[in-house]
Amino acid sequence: MKWILYDIGGVLELVDDHSWPQHLEQAWSDRVGLPVDVFRARLDAADLPDTTLQADVAAEYWQKFGAALEIDDVEVAAMRAQMWDAYCGEANTELLDHARSLRGRAGLAVLSNSGDGAREEEERRFQLSSIFDPICYSHEQGVAKPDAGAYLAALDRMGASAADVLFIDDNEGPKHGAERCGIRAVLHRDNSATIAAIEAFLAE
Repeated sequence: MKWILYDIGGVLELVDDHSWPQHLEQAWSDRVGLPVDVFRARLDAADLPDTTLQADVAAEYWQKFGAALEIDDVEVAAMRAQMWDAYCGEANTELLDHARSLRGRAGLAVLSNSGDGAREEEERRFQLSSIFDPICYSHEQGVAKPDAGAYLAALDRMGASAADVLFIDDNEGPKHGAERCGIRAVLHRDNSATIAAIEAFLAE
């Protein structure tokens, strides 16, 4: 069986992962009345856990976040919600609908660099588990793209060989990481080109 392996942010979700963290940092520093450099320095000194490579650390992260900025739990909760809204963006409906149409023709899976809590937040918004299985998150696997371990873990969970997989990502680094593992990869730039590449792969 052939498989289509998708990234989430910038592919299945309409979001610019290169810009929203900086925009949020500026908005948050303004919100708490700190210059950006002071805001950043406080968080750098807070010994925050790495939420991209560890699961079940979100509570610790946000507790230390609030303490570092000297803000109360209500403010932390509001900023946490704002972060997830920025992180998740909006559904790429066209690409998700196309993925649904592939059931029975291909296995459908996800490999995403992620933050602790992403599975719950993205499932609540987009019901990804109704389309994709497995959904492989870096914070649960403990390894992130473009490390080879991320792709090998996904292949193992899919029960697939590299030659039977097409990987789709919007960044060059993860694309090349997949190719180094023998996985064919497409750089996502627009839905039409990506859908065409998927259909060509499945027609081979």
